[in-house]
Amino acid sequence: MKKQGFRGCLRVVTEWATRRRQADKAEGALSRTPGARTIARFLTVERDRLSKAETVMVAAIEAGVPSLVEAREIIATFQAMIRKRMLAALDPWIERARASLVASFANGVVKDKAAVSAAITSPWSNGPAEGQITKLKLVKRQMYGRGKIDLLEARVVGVVDA
Repeated sequence: MKKQGFRGCLRVVTEWATRRRQADKAEGALSRTPGARTIARFLTVERDRLSKAETVMVAAIEAGVPSLVEAREIIATFQAMIRKRMLAALDPWIERARASLVASFANGVVKDKAAVSAAITSPWSNGPAEGQITKLKLVKRQMYGRGKIDLLEARVVGVVDA
C-alpha cells in the first residue's frame, strides 16, 4: 500500500478494517430472522435506545411486515397513555388496538378495564413491594437445597437491612 502512495500508519488501517467488519456484521444481522421475543422487545423499546444494528434490523423488519409499524405505534400510544395518565384516551386506544396485531392484548385490557383505569388514575404503585419480592425470590433460588428456614431468615434479614 505504501508503494502505491498510502501515507497512513498501521493503526489507521486497523481502525478502518474494524469499522468495515462491524458494518458487515450489522448487514449480516439481516440475513437471519430474529425470534418473536426479540421482535417484541424491539417493538416496546424506544427507537433512541436501540443500537445502530438493532435500528437497521427494526427498519428491515418493518419494511417486510408493514402491519408491525402500526402495532409499534399502538404500543407506544399505550405506554404514553399510562405515563401521562390520560384515561380519556383508553377507549379510542382499545378500538384502534382491536383492529391490529395487538388485538389479544387489547381484549385483555377490556377484560380488566377497571384495573387498567385504576392504574392510569391512581398515584399508588406496587413497585416497591414487587422489588422486595424479587429480592426474596433471588435469595431463595440461590439457596435452593442448601439450607432450612433459619438460614433463609438470616439471609433475608441481611438483604432487607442492606
